Amino acid sequence: MREFFEKLYKGDDVTLYARLRERLLNHQKTMVVTANPEILMKASQDETMRQALMNESTWITPDGEGVVHATKQLGYHLWGKIAGVETVEKLFEIGNEEELGLYIYGSKQEVLDALAEKLKARYPHLQILGLKNGYTNHDDEVASDMLAKQPDIVLTALGVPRQELFIWKYFHQFDQGVFVGCGGSLDVLSGTKKRAPRIFIRLKLEWLYRIASEPSRLKRFYDSNIKFLFEIRKLKKKGM
Repeated sequence: MREFFEKLYKGDDVTLYARLRERLLNHQKTMVVTANPEILMKASQDETMRQALMNESTWITPDGEGVVHATKQLGYHLWGKIAGVETVEKLFEIGNEEELGLYIYGSKQEVLDALAEKLKARYPHLQILGLKNGYTNHDDEVASDMLAKQPDIVLTALGVPRQELFIWKYFHQFDQGVFVGCGGSLDVLSGTKKRAPRIFIRLKLEWLYRIASEPSRLKRFYDSNIKFLFEIRKLKKKGM
């Protein structure tokens, strides 16, 4: 697991967004993994997921206080958390300013419909090339449609690890694009769900708000975050 922390992006958000804009304009293919404990645990247990994260064209960003805390505990200097929802929103802004093409695969149809209205109103120059809900189970067909349209920005909201594995499966077939597995970010950006109040974000307790809002998350939280903490303790003891 140590290799993920060595590769983790440790700079500030402004620099990250500037570099993403540059990659988009230079047609440099990039996979962005907005890492939380669940993603890193999956990658430590699944070789295909690990390969996706360790590919030279993949950027790993710290989305989750657990990852931020662990990074510092392991002795790395880190600017701080860069929320995935904010990264996605910034990509919308860049796409609008540069008149880029966007393709989204995942989430529920009602979320996509609500998001489409907001995108058209707020980002009129962003070209929406495709909006496919995540319940089609036709990955090959969706990938073929993406390849035909060659979008600049691809977002997958299929849940971990399916969204990352989908990107990785077809990544090498594309010539360009920034690809991001964005989880529940579209729920927030579409307005169908609310993000945690600012006080929770400032106190670094956004995770607690999510569990309180959706108690069904509790098992996932234990399976990933608690086990993640034990893994970090092992790394510290080994001094690796």
